[in-house]
Amino acid sequence: MNALDRLAVVLVRPKYPENIGSAARACLNMGVSQLVLVDPQNLDLDKAAPLATVHAKDILTSARIEPDLPAALKDVEEVYAATARTGGWRKGALSARKAGPEIADKLRLGASVALVFGPEAAGLTNEEIHLCQRIVTIPTSVEGTSLNLAQAVLVLLYEAFANSLDHAFEPPGPPHARAATHEEKETLLATIKEALLAIDFLQKDNTDYWMMPVRRFLGRSGLKRNEFNLLMGICRQVLWASGRGRKEPQDS
Repeated sequence: MNALDRLAVVLVRPKYPENIGSAARACLNMGVSQLVLVDPQNLDLDKAAPLATVHAKDILTSARIEPDLPAALKDVEEVYAATARTGGWRKGALSARKAGPEIADKLRLGASVALVFGPEAAGLTNEEIHLCQRIVTIPTSVEGTSLNLAQAVLVLLYEAFANSLDHAFEPPGPPHARAATHEEKETLLATIKEALLAIDFLQKDNTDYWMMPVRRFLGRSGLKRNEFNLLMGICRQVLWASGRGRKEPQDS
């Protein structure tokens, strides 16, 4: 069982079906399958479905509907309430960034966790906040503002998702994206120097000194083999255009 299978998103009295659909899509994107609706004010699946998209249709149509928050939380072990307001009943709120690792740790230990979100206009009541063990807030740059309901769902789910990964996510790189070797870097530097001399960008006296910033730049760049190929191809084209070299096919 995936740890995120134990995470549920609970929407309390949501008013707009479009937000319900967008929340379902956020659940799908972040690997969460449980969506619970507490006393929804306008459950119109025809309006919600386009925002969920066809991919999240199953999450939307299988959403559990409960009459009140205690019923929605009866089988849950850990509960986090999302709120834009702090202080009073809402003291000790965690930021979303700090809540993410804590939620992920609880899920890894086998606990079931609910993220509870209030209605769009007013959020959760103090009584509903009191039912939740932890409070989470999403800071914004303008005091007194809050995110759209579906946006808040996505932010908190992303933090839980990102912290549940065994390894930090890295987008796939281009093929053969190994680091360039020292020999390749020296070859490139020599070819760049030749090309810059060909177009009179460098003076013939003391060229190694004037090439030093280029050498330092390449040393910091973390040059990859495919980038080496690209720069070598540019230099060869410069040499060919200046009449100092012959046009050759670029390395694959």
